[in-house]
Amino acid sequence: MTGWRFWIDRGGTFTDVVARKPGGEIVTAKLLSEDPERYEDAAVEAIRRLTEGAPVDFELRIGTTVATNALLERKGEPTVLAITRGFGDALLIGHQERPDIFARDPHRPPPLFSRTIEIEERVAEDGRVLQPLDRVKAAEHLRQAFEAGYRAIAIVLMHGWRFPMHEAALMALAERQGFTQISVSHRVASVVKLIGRGDTTVADAYLSPVVRNYVERLTAALEREALFMQSSGGLVAGKAFRGKDAILSGPAGGIVGMTVTAAQAGFDRVIGFDMGGTSTDVSHYAGEFERDSETIVAGVRVRVPMLRIHTVAAGGGSICRLDNGRLVVGPESAGAAPGPACYRRGGPLTVTDCNLLLGKLRPEYFPALFGPDGNLPLDREAVEARFAELPLDPASAAEGFVAVAVANMANAIRTISVARGHDVTRYVLACFGGAGGQHACLVADALAMDRVMIHPLAGVLSAYGMGLADRREVREASLGTPASDRAALVSALDALAEQAREALRRQGVDPASIKVDQRVHLRRGDTEHTIEIPFGETDAMAAAFDAAHRAQFGFDARAALIVDRMVAEAISASDVSQDAVVSLPREPSPPLDSAPVRMAGAWREAAVHARERLPAGAIVKGPALIIDAVSTTVVEPGWSASVDPQGSLILDRVEPRTNEVVADATQADPVRLAIFAGLFMNIAEEMGAALQRTATSVNIRERLDFSCALFDASGNLVANAPHIPVHLGSMGDSIRTIIADRGDCRDGRGMRRGDAYALNAPYRGGTHLPDITVIMPVFADEAADKPTWFVAARGHHADVGGVTPGSMPPNSRTLQEEGVLLDNVLVVDEGRFLETELRLMFAAGPYPARNIDQNIADLTAQLAACARGAEGLAHMAESHGADVVTAYMEHVQAHSDAAVRRLLPTLANGAFAYEMDDGAVVRVQIRIDRERERLSVDFTGTSAQRQNNFNAPAAIVRAAVLYVVRTMLDDAIPLNDGCLRHVDIHIPEGSMLKPCHPAAVVAGNVETSQVVTDALFGALGAVAASQGTMNNLTLGDDAYQYYETIAGGAGAGPGFAGASVIQTHMTNSRMTDPEIFEGRTSCLVEAFAIRRGSGGEGLNRGGDGAVRRIRFLRPMTACLLANRHRVPPFGLDGGKNGAAGAVRIERASGHIEPLGSTAEVDMQTGDVLVVETPGGGGFGRLP
Repeated sequence: MTGWRFWIDRGGTFTDVVARKPGGEIVTAKLLSEDPERYEDAAVEAIRRLTEGAPVDFELRIGTTVATNALLERKGEPTVLAITRGFGDALLIGHQERPDIFARDPHRPPPLFSRTIEIEERVAEDGRVLQPLDRVKAAEHLRQAFEAGYRAIAIVLMHGWRFPMHEAALMALAERQGFTQISVSHRVASVVKLIGRGDTTVADAYLSPVVRNYVERLTAALEREALFMQSSGGLVAGKAFRGKDAILSGPAGGIVGMTVTAAQAGFDRVIGFDMGGTSTDVSHYAGEFERDSETIVAGVRVRVPMLRIHTVAAGGGSICRLDNGRLVVGPESAGAAPGPACYRRGGPLTVTDCNLLLGKLRPEYFPALFGPDGNLPLDREAVEARFAELPLDPASAAEGFVAVAVANMANAIRTISVARGHDVTRYVLACFGGAGGQHACLVADALAMDRVMIHPLAGVLSAYGMGLADRREVREASLGTPASDRAALVSALDALAEQAREALRRQGVDPASIKVDQRVHLRRGDTEHTIEIPFGETDAMAAAFDAAHRAQFGFDARAALIVDRMVAEAISASDVSQDAVVSLPREPSPPLDSAPVRMAGAWREAAVHARERLPAGAIVKGPALIIDAVSTTVVEPGWSASVDPQGSLILDRVEPRTNEVVADATQADPVRLAIFAGLFMNIAEEMGAALQRTATSVNIRERLDFSCALFDASGNLVANAPHIPVHLGSMGDSIRTIIADRGDCRDGRGMRRGDAYALNAPYRGGTHLPDITVIMPVFADEAADKPTWFVAARGHHADVGGVTPGSMPPNSRTLQEEGVLLDNVLVVDEGRFLETELRLMFAAGPYPARNIDQNIADLTAQLAACARGAEGLAHMAESHGADVVTAYMEHVQAHSDAAVRRLLPTLANGAFAYEMDDGAVVRVQIRIDRERERLSVDFTGTSAQRQNNFNAPAAIVRAAVLYVVRTMLDDAIPLNDGCLRHVDIHIPEGSMLKPCHPAAVVAGNVETSQVVTDALFGALGAVAASQGTMNNLTLGDDAYQYYETIAGGAGAGPGFAGASVIQTHMTNSRMTDPEIFEGRTSCLVEAFAIRRGSGGEGLNRGGDGAVRRIRFLRPMTACLLANRHRVPPFGLDGGKNGAAGAVRIERASGHIEPLGSTAEVDMQTGDVLVVETPGGGGFGRLP
C-alpha cells in the first residue's frame, strides 16, 4: 500500500484519527463524533480534512462504538426471539439473581428483544428428538411477526449448539418469510449454556443491522470498503462485521496498540492503563492476548471471545464528593456536558478539577476551548469555588480525591493481575488515554511497579492500534472431551481451524498469509474454571495447566483433565511497518517554565517541559510536568522520565519507596477511610473469585451459593463480597466460636500460623449443616502470638449426609437427621491438609455424607479462597503496617455505625406478626429511642420452638436484622458489624428463633430467615412481602445430589413495583443453566416461566412468581422445603396479597398429586414436578 492509511477510533464523544501519509509521515486529528451542523460522519470528515479534499488513494481501518452505543441506549433493531416452548421467559429471568443485593427495588436491565415466539420442538441433551419441529406453526408465528414489522430474528433452541437441525430448519423458514437479519445460536456462539448463548444471539440480531447500516453508509461515502476492529482484537472486512463482535471494537484497538508498541520498546509483560473522561480500562498482557469467553455489557451476557478488559468508573470526569466523613470518587461522571467545573458550564467537582487545583494541569498550556465562544481557558476560579463548599483544606482534599481515584484504579488492576496469580512488580505499566499520564506514577506506586511507558501516540493509541492489528477470525466451540482422547481433539480442532481459515479466505485474504493458532480451555473433572493452554502433546498440556493452576490458586487440582472448549484463530499478519511515529530533536531544550505543584503532601516547584522538545536519551527528574498537544505527564518525586529512540517516555522509580509518614496513621482520615474500605472489599472479592473458579459443585461454581468475608480480631465482620445475605450476617458468630474455644490456648493447643478450621454447627455460629464455613486465622507478622485478623469462606455443600439426598430433609426432627456435624474442626494443621481425618468425619454417624470426594474438593476450594484473603491482608500490613490495618477495620465499622445513627430518626416505631404455613408466627416490635440513638428489635411473642425443622438459630435472626438495617440505608456503605452497634436484638429463649439443641434447623436458614426479613420490613412499613420462601428443591439418590432455590416475586414499595422471578432478601443464588442442569441430573426442564398475574395488585404491583416444570428421566427422590402455600405474601398500605405458591406432581400415569409446602416424594420415570412460586405483595391502594 503506497497511498494514505487512515486508522480511526470512533468513540462515544471523540473520534481519534492517526494517518500515515504516502511518504511515511504520521499525522493525527481529533473530532467530535457527533457534530451534525458541520458534518454527517466524523471519520469521513477527518479524511476530508487531512487530505484537504483532494482525491487520493487510501486504506481505512476503523474501530467504532456504534454497536456499544446502540446497546447502552437500547437503540438497536426491533428483534423477535424464537425459542423452545417453555423457555419464552428464560432470557428475561436469566440466572434469577438480583444485581444489587441491598436494593429495596431490585430490577434488571430491559431486554433487547420485544417479541417472543415459543417454538414447538424439543431435543434432549443426548440428541434424541423428543418433539419434532412443528414447521407449520413456526411458519405462522414467523409470518405474524413479519407482518408486525419485525425484520430481525434470534433463533435459540435448547441444545441447539450441539444438535442444530431444528435451528437450521427455522432459519430456512425465516429466510423464506423475508427476515433480513437472522441470527442463529449455533452459528453465533457454538457453546453450551442456553442463557449466555441466547443473550449473545439476541444481541447479534439486535446490533448487526445497526452495524451493517453504518458500514454501508461509510462505504458509500468513501466509495471503498474498510476493515473493522472486532472485540477479539482482529480486523475483519465490513461485510463480515457482526454486532456480536463489535461491542468492544474501540477498546480492543487500544490493547493491540499497547501490546505492539510495548514489544517495540522491549517489554513483553505489560499492564494496560487507559484512563479517559468517564472510566478507566485496564488489561494484562504477557506475550499473548487474553480473552474472556463471556462478558456482561450493559446487562447483557455476551458469549463470544473478547479481549479481557476490566473497566472501573474512575476517569477525569468522575465526580468527587464528601459523603459523611468519607471521600468518594465516582461512579457518577460529569460527562462531556456539563463536564468538570473548570469547563465553565457549571459542572460538579471532578478528578480533572483536583489536578487543576494541584497544579498538575496547567491552563496556560491547555487549549482554550471553553466559554460561550469556545475561546477561554480552563477556569481555576470555578474550581476554587467548588472546593470552598467543602469543610476541608482544598489542597488536601484535592490530593485526597486523587488518591481515592488512584486506589480504585489500582484495585481494578489487581483484579486482572494479582487475583490471577501475576506478579505485577515484574511488569511495565503502559499508560494511554487522555488522563492517564496525570496519574501513571501514582498508580504504579500503589502497585509497587517501578516502570511506566507512555508512547508518543498514547492520547490516540486506540486509533494507532487499528493500523497495527492483524486480520483475525476466531472460532470457538464447546467440547467436554478428555484430554487423553487425542484423536478426537485433533479432528475437532482441525475442523474448527478450517472454519476460521475459510472465514478469512472469503474476505479476500491471501491463503498463503494465513496461519492458525489452536488453543484449548482445560479443566480438571467437574470444576467450572478453565485455563487456556496452547494445544500440544497431552503431557505438555497437563504440565502447563498444573503450573498455571498452582500460580493462581496455590494448590494442584486433581481429577481427569478435560478439554472444555477449543479455539482456533486464523491470523493474517498486518503489513503496517512499525517505524518511529515522531521526529525527535537532536538537542535538548530548556524547560518551558516552572510551576508550583502539590505532590506527596507538599507544594513543590516542578519544571514544565514540552514533550516535542525532548530528544532521545533526555532525562527529566521529578517533580516535573511533561506536556504535549493532547495530554500531560506528571513525573512524581522519586521518579525519572527518559525518552527512548521511538519517542516513548519511560518513567522509572529511581528512589526507594517509603511508607507515607503520617502523624498518627491509625486515626480516621477521610481519604484513607475510602482507600481502606476499597482494599478490604477488593480482597473479599478476590476470595470469591478464587472460590468460584476452583469449586467442583454446581452449587458453588454455577449457583454461587457461597460467601467470603474479612473479620477483625474479635470476629466482627469488616468487609464481604456481595454474595448471600444470610451467610454474611451470621458468619461472625462462627469466628467468635473459634476464638472462644481456641483463643489463649484454651484448647491446649491454640491457633497457629497455617491453621484452618471448619464449622457448620448451627448452635455454635453455623446456620444449617450444608453450609460449611472454613475459617483461617491471619497473623500479621512472625512476632504475633495470636491472630490479628480472620478470613472465612462459607459454601453450601450439595450433600453432608442426613436422611435424604441433598441434606435438606423436609421432615427432619433432630439435627442428627440433617447430616454430619463439624463443630470447630481443625482441617489444616500448620499448612498440612488433614484430608484423611476429614474423610473419616464425613463418613461417620448414622447418616454419613454421600459424595465425600466433592465435599473434600469444595473444602479445598474454600481453603484456596481463604489463602487468597490471608495473602491480601498480609500485603496490606506490609504496605501500611498491621496497626493501621487494624485501626481501619475499626474505622470502617464506625463509619457504618454513624450511617445507621443518621438513619434512626427517619424510622417510625412499628410492629408486625407474620404467620407461616405450619401455623407458627414470627412477631416483631421495633422501637426507636431517639435520645439514646438506639434501635430495639424485639421478637417477644414469636412461637415456641417447633417440632419440625423451621427453627432458626439466633445467628440467622441477627443476619436478617443486619440485612434489613443495611437495606434501609441509601448510603453506599459496606455491610459490616458496625451496622448493629446501635441495634438491640431481643429473642426469647426457647422460641423458634432461639431453639435448644438438638432441634432440627435446616429450614430455619432458608425459610424462616425470609419470614423474619419480611416481618421486619412490614414493621417498618417499607416494602410489601416478597415471595417469603426460597423454594428449596433437592433431587437425587445415593450417587448424585442436586439442589436449587427457585425465585419468585419481589414485594412492591413506595414508588416502585416488584420485580418478577428474582431472588429476594436472604438469598441471591443463581439458577443453573438448563443445558447444564439436564447434562448433570437425568431430568428434563419442560418450562421455567413467569407466573403471570401472581403479583399482588396495588398502586404498585408486586412481582410475579415462577412456574418450573421438571420431568424425571429415572427414579429419584425429590425434597421440597418451602413456605407461603397456605398464607400468601402480604401487601402493604392497601396493596393486595401476592398469590400463594403451589406444588404438584403430574404422574406418568396421568394422576395429579398435590403436595404441601414441605414434601419428600419418590419420583418415577416420566413424572413431572411442577413448582409455582409465590408472587410479591402489592403496595398502595388502587384509586
